[in-house]
Amino acid sequence: MLGIENLTLFIAGQEWIFVIVAIAVIFFGAKKIPELARSMGKATSEYEKARIDAEKEITQFKGERMEREKLNEIARALGVDSTNKNDEELRLAVEKAIKKEK
Repeated sequence: MLGIENLTLFIAGQEWIFVIVAIAVIFFGAKKIPELARSMGKATSEYEKARIDAEKEITQFKGERMEREKLNEIARALGVDSTNKNDEELRLAVEKAIKKEK
C-alpha cells in the first residue's frame, strides 16, 4: 500500500508547481487564479518596498552612528568633552578647539 510519504518520492522539483496550480484551480476556480496572482504580486511588491526602506534606514542609522563615533574620537583627541552634547554642539566645540590650536 502506498502512503502519502511514498507519494512525495514520485514528485520531484518543478512538478510541485503543477500540483499546486492544479489544487488552486480546484479550490478557487480558473477565473479566480489571475486575481489571486495579482494580489500575491502586489503583496510581494509591498513586502519588497518595506524591506528596501528598512535596509535604507538601517544603513543611514549606521552611517550616522559612525559619523558620531568619528566626531567623538576627534573631540577626545582635542580634549573636548563630548558628554551631554548633540552632534551640532560637538561640531562647534571641535571647531573652536581646532581654531585655538592654530
